[in-house]
Amino acid sequence: MSNIQRNLLLRNYIILIFSLLSLCLSFGYMPHAFSDVSTGRFSSLPIPRFISLKTEPVYMRRGPGIRYPILWVYQKRGLPLEIIEEFNTWRKVRDPNGSEGWIHQSMLSGKRSGIITNDLTELYKGLNSSSEVLAKIEKNVVLSIISCPQKIDFCNVKLSNLKGWIKKNNLWGIYSDELID
Repeated sequence: MSNIQRNLLLRNYIILIFSLLSLCLSFGYMPHAFSDVSTGRFSSLPIPRFISLKTEPVYMRRGPGIRYPILWVYQKRGLPLEIIEEFNTWRKVRDPNGSEGWIHQSMLSGKRSGIITNDLTELYKGLNSSSEVLAKIEKNVVLSIISCPQKIDFCNVKLSNLKGWIKKNNLWGIYSDELID
């Protein structure tokens, strides 16, 4: 094997090693590379994520700007929404009914809330279903989420002056594997 062939082989080998190394590093630095979660380009926060309406009324628009037509007018402060996309100061959201559109970030809050998905959902005094039932809450009632501890299927919630625990699967506004401290 001549020196030229050896140098070409060495050069190709080095290029291959650097290519593989850079590929491995790029996957290592990609947040949630193999999940449905990514990081927002404008907020650097996870997408998707849940938030709530800060005020009322709030206008959901067809696109990210005030020149786009209004699709919905929300009249419920604290309503949970899921952010599914970002563009500058606008957030594409999904509401509990599945409607999607754009809302300006100033109308949104990081405070967590949930909406009851099943009629007459039981609010427990303790964090298990053998605890005393404090109330039965109707479907579509919005409440504040205080916490959802790890390894429990219950969330600590507040509705007006009533605090208690609700099974996580009765709420829209939190992911099944999500932890809120």
